[in-house]
Amino acid sequence: MITPVSLGTWPTPLEAAPRLAARLGLAEFWFKRDDLNGLGGGGNKIRKLQYTCAEAIAVGATTVITSGAPQSNHARLTAAAAARLGLSCVLVLAGPPPEIRRGNLLLDGLAGAEIVWGGDSPLAEVVAVEAQRRAAYVIPFGGTSPASTQGYVDCGRELRAQVPDIDGTDVVVALGSGGTMAGLVRELGAGRVIGVDVGALPDPRATVAGLLVGEVEPGALRIDGSQVGAGYRTLTDGARAALETTARDEGIFLDPTYTGRAMAALLAGSFPHGDKVVFLHSGGLPGLFGHPEL
Repeated sequence: MITPVSLGTWPTPLEAAPRLAARLGLAEFWFKRDDLNGLGGGGNKIRKLQYTCAEAIAVGATTVITSGAPQSNHARLTAAAAARLGLSCVLVLAGPPPEIRRGNLLLDGLAGAEIVWGGDSPLAEVVAVEAQRRAAYVIPFGGTSPASTQGYVDCGRELRAQVPDIDGTDVVVALGSGGTMAGLVRELGAGRVIGVDVGALPDPRATVAGLLVGEVEPGALRIDGSQVGAGYRTLTDGARAALETTARDEGIFLDPTYTGRAMAALLAGSFPHGDKVVFLHSGGLPGLFGHPEL
């Protein structure tokens, strides 16, 4: 296994949330604050980038290329990681260029990333950009690969040290590209981790199981699909309400795409859980400012 580069501040805090615990009818409720891990506005992608950037450096890359939506947290943190490590960064983003740069897109530019607009075929554009660059390394969508899941194995080990009864505690996480959930499952077991699908993948169950390379049967994974709504790029009513509830109960800000949906599933009682829950706060605050409809 490759040795990761250091990009964050570890371990991230574990914070009790008693008012939300009471609202949810739980004995104990905590936030695992992976939004407070140091680099580029924080977020779960930093743990993955410690491994993917290490791979890029190991093969002699001087440029990293990745793709995402215009408000991609992964793109923002890839740009920040590249800046920290002295690498060039190209972000291939879906759709046309917007009239106004907001949220994550503004931060991408501040970090020095070159932005290429990929229209309806961003992955094809990634291939074209890679062919034009020397010493380039492509980081996959969401930063997720079998190697980068180790970042959330590391997080699971932190939770073992922080939560006295982790084997009797459910861990709730937004399920986007799958790597965060896969790493937690590898360390904590499929029975402990609940992924709330945000609609980023056509088959999230198969993707997470594939990242675990035969370690877990797909049917054993706990995945809730109640919050996809009209799709990944839409703001759902449940996520909007969850953002307000979390901010007003605990003074903690979630994001509209990932953690907002995961909290909405908890508040709606969409899946069974025990009386102790850890909520993985995967970051995304800058993305709020890319959603003027909020």
